[in-house]
Amino acid sequence: MSKASSYTAEWSTTGSSTGMSQTGSSIGGDSSIPVDYTAPDVAKREERAVARSKILVFFVLLFAVCGAATATYLLMENQERKDFEASFAGLGSEVSTVAGQKVDQIYSALDTYSVVISSEATADPNASWPFVTVPNYSLKSQKIAELVGLESPMITLCPIVNEDDRDKWPSFVSEWAPVWYQESLDNERENKFTVEEMMNSTILFLHYYEFYFDDDGVLQQNIKPVPWPGPILANWQAFPLENNIDLFLTHRSMDMLTFPEMADQFQITSLTLAPSIGFLAILNTEPEKGELGELFIDSQIVQPIIEDGNLVAVIRLKLPWLEFFRNLNIDGLSDTVAVLRSSCNIGIGPLFSNSTETNVLSFWIDSSETVFLGLQDAHNPKYDDLVVSRVVVDVDLDISQLPEDVCVPELTLDLYPTEELEATFHTSSPELYTVVVVAIFAFTSLVFLLYDYFVGRRQRKFMARIMRQDRIVSDVFPAAIRDRLYESEQKGSKEDNLLDPLGGGGGGAPLADLFLETTVVYADIAGFTAWSSAREPAQVFILLETLYGEFDKRAYRHNVFKVETVGDCYVAVAGLPEPDKDHAMAVCRFARDCVKAMKTTTMKLEVALGPDTSELELRVGIHSGQVTAGVLRGERSRFQLFGDTMNTASRMESTSARSRIQISQATADLLLAAGLSAWMAPRTNKILVKGKGEMQTYWLKTKVVKGMKKSKSNTDFAILEETVESSDSSNQTSEVHADDNFDLDDIGAMTKTERLVQWNVEVLSLLLQQIVASRGTDTVPIDPSLSQKEATIGT
Repeated sequence: MSKASSYTAEWSTTGSSTGMSQTGSSIGGDSSIPVDYTAPDVAKREERAVARSKILVFFVLLFAVCGAATATYLLMENQERKDFEASFAGLGSEVSTVAGQKVDQIYSALDTYSVVISSEATADPNASWPFVTVPNYSLKSQKIAELVGLESPMITLCPIVNEDDRDKWPSFVSEWAPVWYQESLDNERENKFTVEEMMNSTILFLHYYEFYFDDDGVLQQNIKPVPWPGPILANWQAFPLENNIDLFLTHRSMDMLTFPEMADQFQITSLTLAPSIGFLAILNTEPEKGELGELFIDSQIVQPIIEDGNLVAVIRLKLPWLEFFRNLNIDGLSDTVAVLRSSCNIGIGPLFSNSTETNVLSFWIDSSETVFLGLQDAHNPKYDDLVVSRVVVDVDLDISQLPEDVCVPELTLDLYPTEELEATFHTSSPELYTVVVVAIFAFTSLVFLLYDYFVGRRQRKFMARIMRQDRIVSDVFPAAIRDRLYESEQKGSKEDNLLDPLGGGGGGAPLADLFLETTVVYADIAGFTAWSSAREPAQVFILLETLYGEFDKRAYRHNVFKVETVGDCYVAVAGLPEPDKDHAMAVCRFARDCVKAMKTTTMKLEVALGPDTSELELRVGIHSGQVTAGVLRGERSRFQLFGDTMNTASRMESTSARSRIQISQATADLLLAAGLSAWMAPRTNKILVKGKGEMQTYWLKTKVVKGMKKSKSNTDFAILEETVESSDSSNQTSEVHADDNFDLDDIGAMTKTERLVQWNVEVLSLLLQQIVASRGTDTVPIDPSLSQKEATIGT
């Protein structure tokens, strides 16, 4: 008993989640039959898992696309930035190197030139400083300018005139100025002045200029002799000659020490006997009223001329930075900011309205042009880390010989790129590669989506087929058995086979259990064999499908499990797979409803299937006891019941009567225990059962005595929909005919003759309609009210 209890407990646990699986979906069954079939949880879980994985893959692809596109764009942009930085580093290094070499070349050329001048002066016995005129000065200076790569420098020879030699200076200028003027005019043929014109504009005495603005705001100048004692740095020979004849007044015999910048450089050179460099303010345009014109700052280099260890003269070279940078002749030089920084402030004298001091000059240099950006650091601060710096002028002097207030300039060249230069390195490559990456990911995603679509479609077809198969399995097996079959398949070895567990030599334990308390019902259609032999196959199956469908509805309603149908015999059981203490009462209810459904259904089908269809009746037998239930695996495996209870129930059916329900003593005892004695009546004579001998059986009444006493055990039966009436006493032993047990007024009962006439009318009407249709006329349309079954009969 304990073993059976454990079996039933296990079955109840596994099947409770889905309930009893009925066969409402059997072939021919009504689609409205309520069924409790549900898809296996594993399928639902897998569907949800696949859906989640697809969402996850979608977002992973999305993030991958965004990440890859962003990374590609940033990498390509960074690569362009690196190319730009590397290119500018090389360019800046080349520019600074060439600039430094060019400055060194200028210093070297001036040093050589000073030696040449000194040698020529020494070689002429009639020449002594300051009264020295360098022959062919214009031609020699021109060669120096070409050597250092300057197109329009200003190279001036400035001898030092002591106070004792001032009186001799005018006569010296008057004698020798025409000589070197003519030489210069011969060399500089673009100058159209004559020697006479130039001499007329030449001031012979040593002088300086006093500048001022008159009342009208016009710049004026006064020429005054040099009144102060001491040496004078006279402006003497110059290359090139000025194109403006009036400028001769400001150049010949002018004391250059009146300019503060020149005075500072001369002080450094006279004390160190070394070259010095400084800055000079230059007016680029003719001054207008109240204005001085555009201001440029150029450098001037003072090269000493030494004789016998003494400074006797200097060569002054104006270095135009615009021309200097323009003539660097470097391929690829463009859009670069050059910042010249001096270690000393550049003094902008009192002549200028915006007098100030600065030590920075900025230039925009390009291979085609150079632009002065002003007295400021004009580079873009975002390129601070890309600066290429070089000291282009570093005069190695002994500063101990100089006063503390004297500053020795050191020039540093800082080169910076510009946004315009960086823009030349910007291409469409980052966007192009980003688009390519996105396109690749998009194509990959599209392929994935297409693949997923086709796989999904295949999976859906496969899953639909699996679910249909699972539905069929659920129709054949109870839900608990179905789940156990699946579990055994998942846990079993590769050799395990649900259909043939022993065929491969392996196999698992059989799926079988013992149920101690069950009630089995057999219901056979009396007269079916003779009836079916006179019918077409379609008509036979219409009858069986319709009847079994009605029985399936009632089985589901009364919690009775349909086991199988064998021919015209319907087998069902209550008490398994879920235990039910009222299994006997449930089967009795079910059997009584089936007898009634048999009568009503056959009468409804009589018109379609023939007048003798209503003469078919149900013969039912019921027995209660234990059964062995399980899956008989192998070819066409199915859920089956075995045991003496099955045999006895079959004997109850075979010995029963038409439209009667015969129950065994065991079933009767269960009804008596439930206080339902009014449901049955003992059979008059005992029946002889093969293998058991004589048995006392009972007829189950199809109507129960009205006012039946209710017991505690039959509470469920007190709410039956049927209204029971008392037609026989509780100890009635005579047989009750079926026609006495059912009220058929609600289905419009007719006599056999009337039903036969009606059937012939329907058949003939259908044949006439088919004849009319075959003749191609639609005057008599086929009656749309004809059912498929009637149409089948007609064909």
